Amino acid sequence: MPINILPAAPDDIPAIARLAKAAWLVAYAEIISPEQIDYMLAQRYDHTRLRDEIEDPQKWLRKAHLDGALAGFSACEICKGEFKLDKLYIHPDMQHKGIGAALVGNAAALAREQGFPTMILAVNKQNEQAIRAYTKYGFRVRDKIVTDIGSGFVMDDYIMEKRL
Repeated sequence: MPINILPAAPDDIPAIARLAKAAWLVAYAEIISPEQIDYMLAQRYDHTRLRDEIEDPQKWLRKAHLDGALAGFSACEICKGEFKLDKLYIHPDMQHKGIGAALVGNAAALAREQGFPTMILAVNKQNEQAIRAYTKYGFRVRDKIVTDIGSGFVMDDYIMEKRL
């Protein structure tokens, strides 16, 4: 079955937020506290914030369908003069089917269309599965950062870069 990638619409917001929660509960359960997961989900997947991302011409929220079902999504933005893959999540039941690769390819095409020679992303330093996948997709670690996100929580990330 082909993977269909389309721009997200406001009607997709509840399903994207549910998929994010399902993916986060698996991906981050051993990495960050349940309190930080809840905090970050509330921050990043608030329906108003997702609607703003859909409506912002400098941001691209894409959904991926496989066999007619929402299987994953990505969000890209121009951040500090760079093209950033800000979100990439695949439903835990749909992983290892090429969806991540398709979404990264779509993001790379968007970056090239916008005239960017590279694409960056931030990934938790302990998220070994994601780091392996991003490395397979051609990303390399460029930097290490720790970002205070409020309420006593931090993001301890690698910045990875892919030349296009």
